[in-house]
Amino acid sequence: MTTLATGLRPTLLAILAHPDDESFGTGGTLARYSWMGAAVHLICATGGEEGSFDPEHLAGYASITERRQAELDCAAQALGLTSVTMLGYRDSGMAGTPANQHPEALAAQPLEAVAALVTQHIRRLRPHVVITFDPIGGYRHPDHIAIQQATVMAFHAAGDPARFPGDEPPWRPQKLYFQTFARRILRLAVRLMPLFRQDPRRFGRNHDIDLASLAEVDFPIHARVDYLPVVEARIAAARCHASQGGEQMSGGPLGWYGRLFGGDESFMRAYPEATPGLSERDLFAGVTW
Repeated sequence: MTTLATGLRPTLLAILAHPDDESFGTGGTLARYSWMGAAVHLICATGGEEGSFDPEHLAGYASITERRQAELDCAAQALGLTSVTMLGYRDSGMAGTPANQHPEALAAQPLEAVAALVTQHIRRLRPHVVITFDPIGGYRHPDHIAIQQATVMAFHAAGDPARFPGDEPPWRPQKLYFQTFARRILRLAVRLMPLFRQDPRRFGRNHDIDLASLAEVDFPIHARVDYLPVVEARIAAARCHASQGGEQMSGGPLGWYGRLFGGDESFMRAYPEATPGLSERDLFAGVTW
């Protein structure tokens, strides 16, 4: 993103599933473009009701949903977000859990109904660039997959007045990206974990993430966004999500590594179709406004 000379503001929209997705997965990208002067909006599909937490994190809050909303508000300020829109669905939990069947769970909703709602918000916010999860939702969370599929449908529908008509005029975003990551380091970790008596197929706080299966799926990386200039904002946003381990992720060796070396967040370009060997450093490359 190189110019604001026209007086129009480039606009980025992240469409994600839970409070904390904006910080842990794309925080560097959102902060970087906000810092550069873009309007950066977030749509969060659920309240994160099924997120695990320690009881002390409920002190002063009526529910985990209230706590997670406060954490999201904190992170949005740290990242410099222009707006946050909550879709109001319920967290579906991990695959195979009873929460999947809750009538308000995102994963239980008809795809077209979710896509219709997302379409209206795309038309309202008028983004030039949209980002969401990769096709397996990063780690196969049902909510990640559901909102990814709805976002893809809505991205292509938003510019067509015949699709999901509503109060907002049609708007055609110019680029769609899926946030993903290189599998090389993950494959190494999967090989090494058994040496430390850890099961790569039962990873995470609830032992419900299969890292071995994730390492077998590889998506191309077409763009990398350097977040070194805003690494402190990224760390601050992660720290906001204390109930989800953000303080541990942002402190200690990981926090110091980020401050010293920064890093980048990687994306697969879904639209326009990527040319062979494409390697972008700016999600707004080629965008007009």
